Amino acid sequence: MHRIALIGFGLAGKAFHAPLIAATPGLKLAAVVSSRAADVAVEYPDALVVPTLEAVLADCSIDLVVLATPDHLHTEQALAALDAGKHVVIDKPLAPTLEEARRVAAYAAARGLMLSVFHNRRWDADFLTLRRLIAEGVLGEITAMESRFDRFRPEPGERWKDRRAGGVWQDLGPHLADQALVLFGRPQAVSADLAVLKLGGHAVDHAEVLLRYSDRRVSLHISQLTADHALRLAVHGTRGSFVKHGLDNQEEQSKAGVRPGDPAWGIDPSPGRLTQADGTISVVVPERGDYLAFYRGVAAALAGKGPMPVSAEEALAVMEVIAAGIASSDQRREILL
Repeated sequence: MHRIALIGFGLAGKAFHAPLIAATPGLKLAAVVSSRAADVAVEYPDALVVPTLEAVLADCSIDLVVLATPDHLHTEQALAALDAGKHVVIDKPLAPTLEEARRVAAYAAARGLMLSVFHNRRWDADFLTLRRLIAEGVLGEITAMESRFDRFRPEPGERWKDRRAGGVWQDLGPHLADQALVLFGRPQAVSADLAVLKLGGHAVDHAEVLLRYSDRRVSLHISQLTADHALRLAVHGTRGSFVKHGLDNQEEQSKAGVRPGDPAWGIDPSPGRLTQADGTISVVVPERGDYLAFYRGVAAALAGKGPMPVSAEEALAVMEVIAAGIASSDQRREILL
């Protein structure tokens, strides 16, 4: 049984990492670093709750540290964990900047330790469905994809996330960029328009980013000012189109107390629509969402039975797209990769 320490018990720690770790065979949620000891004890009474990262790093029984902390802490905490000989999982993004991300990845490699980033939306119901359709050849060669992660939050907000450098592009952009890279690999270039459109907004709340490939275009769109934010995917190929509305609901299920293993977990109630080249339209029942797959991969990697589910190299490729998007918007030009 591999012993895991979770750093942070906010949204990421409580809704994502803790329940997934606890539900994964071969992993034990042994310790949580949090000031909210009572909250942790209610759900995970067997986990030791400590106030500092240093206390966890001094525990030789801890095999892996999961960082579910604000972005600006990732680099320092990851380097400290690696220095203590711990494998590390970081909630996306890997680090605040590409330079820092490269530093962390290089240090993990030099220490011979495993490093992974929680790009959980590889296991969204809609994305798993799209991957299946592409693999089956139903859509033919993909020529264009529009991938959206919109919300309606018109107030500026006062959370740290509402003031983070890079705004929604740094927050949600890694999800969309990672999915595009999984499907199509590294783009040739990135063009981006990042903007603060909220009245009194503190950080980027609107992002339109175009990934240019030789034979296709991928549009990534994020907005917090979209009242009708149901559209998730519109993918077009030489044999048909796939359109999907509704966001994967595993996050909302977890917030509501539903846990992996529940019969309802990962079930997406919003079917997609397939339009074939001859005009035939059919309903596409989504695959079952499976965030638990990430930690099954972590458990296998710790047992020496495979690589981490998201490699450091893959996470760095995402950071390259995020950095290129920021540079493109700042410089008002296309950035070659």
